[in-house]
Amino acid sequence: MDIKSLDKAIQEIAIRRNELKKIDYNNPKYDDLEEELHDLEDALLDKYGDYLEEVLQEVHDKLSPDTDILLPIAYLAKTYSISNSNEFSVSVSEGVYVEVDTMPGKETKLVILPNPLRIILNTKEKQQEVWCVAK
Repeated sequence: MDIKSLDKAIQEIAIRRNELKKIDYNNPKYDDLEEELHDLEDALLDKYGDYLEEVLQEVHDKLSPDTDILLPIAYLAKTYSISNSNEFSVSVSEGVYVEVDTMPGKETKLVILPNPLRIILNTKEKQQEVWCVAK
């Protein structure tokens, strides 16, 4: 698996999602940007979908075995913060709801972040890395 290419693909989607979020539906660039984003998401699923599903299955098996796995693009945040050093982060409100067995009654969400490629478990109180590529 070419993790660097996968990471770059997710970074590109994150950047496009951020760009799309900043413009209004009435902007003439909106439709083109949205189509670009969908093309990037489709390409990600075609090339890396099976790998990402395996990783998500591992995480779900460990944390939330009773929760169904969704398509990997569902685990991408709607909006990413990107620092000057190209570090990606998200708010604790981002991610796909999962029921974590060790945290009954807590609102918990899984979200994929790039650079480095990792999966974060979000709660209202904190973010916990639950999977990461070898650094």
